[in-house]
Amino acid sequence: MLSIETLSLDQYSFVGNAFSFGLAVMASTTLFLWLMRSSVAPGYRMAITITGLVTAIAAYHYLQIMLSWDKAVDVSSGELAATGEPFNQAYRYVDWLLTVPLLLVELILVMKLSQDETWNRALKLGGAAALMIVLGYPGEVADGAGTRFLFWILSMIPFIYILYQLVVGLKESIEKQPDNVKQLIHYATYLVIASWAFYPIVYLLPLLGITGGSAIVAVEVGYTIADIVAKAVFGLVIFTIAVRKSAAEGYKAATES
Repeated sequence: MLSIETLSLDQYSFVGNAFSFGLAVMASTTLFLWLMRSSVAPGYRMAITITGLVTAIAAYHYLQIMLSWDKAVDVSSGELAATGEPFNQAYRYVDWLLTVPLLLVELILVMKLSQDETWNRALKLGGAAALMIVLGYPGEVADGAGTRFLFWILSMIPFIYILYQLVVGLKESIEKQPDNVKQLIHYATYLVIASWAFYPIVYLLPLLGITGGSAIVAVEVGYTIADIVAKAVFGLVIFTIAVRKSAAEGYKAATES
């Protein structure tokens, strides 16, 4: 487990500012999505509701991460001193356990597949995502490099399954989408793959020669950037898909009372 005492004061402040930025992005995206929910046809509103729920859950956990980060260190003397209260890394994993399966569900919902296919894919992908997070946590908090690497390998098994389903399993369903959103849905799946691929790379950084405070900065800021892309940016792409599909189906938000 990385020790927060190895941070310099500037590194500590930089990570705290990254957490604050993550909180602001998640909270503002949530408000936008929920306030703009009426801009899409009723059939897509559940997808937008879940999209906003993902960023709302993330905003709450970023607040908790910030509070835990502040409690772990005392900087009142102008120098960094550990308070003895550990920085709670579990907040990230609780967040991911809730939001990562929902990210896949919102993509499936916005595609408006048949009910059977929606449930089938949601259960398989959501279950694999939850398993991936559960397998990753023991390595994140482990003291030994060997344990961290072992759980990285184990968590990569459901990760690869998810990527396969996104690239191959959903290919036929994506091809059935309207022409005005087909390419955008492709972009959404690529965005999931690209942003999710960043997590296992960040996870491995402490094993690649990056140590001390630099490793903490790389991991915490790296996870924050990945979260913003995977949740806020992805959520806005889902919203755009829903708006375009609603327009193609003849829905006009201005006519709604």
